[in-house]
Amino acid sequence: MLTAEAPGLTTTFNIKDMAEDDEVTSEQLAAIAAENEEPESVNYKPPAQKSLKEIQELDKDDESLRKYKETLLGADIAETDPTGSQCSHVQVTRMTLLCEAAPNPLVLDLQGDLEAFKNQAFVLKEGVEYKIKINFKVNREIVSGLKYVQHMYRKGMRIDKSDYMVGSYGPRSAEYEFLTTVEEAPKGTLARGNYAIKSKFTDDDKHDHLSWEWNLNIKKDWKD
Repeated sequence: MLTAEAPGLTTTFNIKDMAEDDEVTSEQLAAIAAENEEPESVNYKPPAQKSLKEIQELDKDDESLRKYKETLLGADIAETDPTGSQCSHVQVTRMTLLCEAAPNPLVLDLQGDLEAFKNQAFVLKEGVEYKIKINFKVNREIVSGLKYVQHMYRKGMRIDKSDYMVGSYGPRSAEYEFLTTVEEAPKGTLARGNYAIKSKFTDDDKHDHLSWEWNLNIKKDWKD
């Protein structure tokens, strides 16, 4: 489901209505993709995963260590959501696009119909700064090396890829929040148009906790 309230970020329309307005050529897209290309990161081998029970049992007679682990893991680990999927310890609940230039954020309810996002697009004024916020819950076990991955496409060609390291988290009843660094929306004549974005929340063990697709349309102004 979509929460859409801001005049700028909440202008929605069907994807098929946008095709005729996007005049950038495949050669220009290839040049943009090459400019955004980043070298592959060095292979990283995550440490062996220990269950929450194993960690709690380690040096359990050491009072100072027990208190440290309680501080690290939290005191409410037994109250984690019992309805969480058995195949994933992580529940991604929503994504928010935070932009100070707009009166209200764009919120994607990631517990609703994810397919609906593919058929709608949201206007973003060119050149504005924004951040992406991800809300998620961790159930039952510690999850290491959580990562938010975002691929941006235009006319079917991938022109950018962003990897954000989220970190390692223990189970608790309250949601966690992750904020990306400040990003700047593309600007200029060639930058205007529709962008299809594929997002994924994964971890060190390459578990795909959630994948979703959504669309942005970069305009000269909010109501252009």
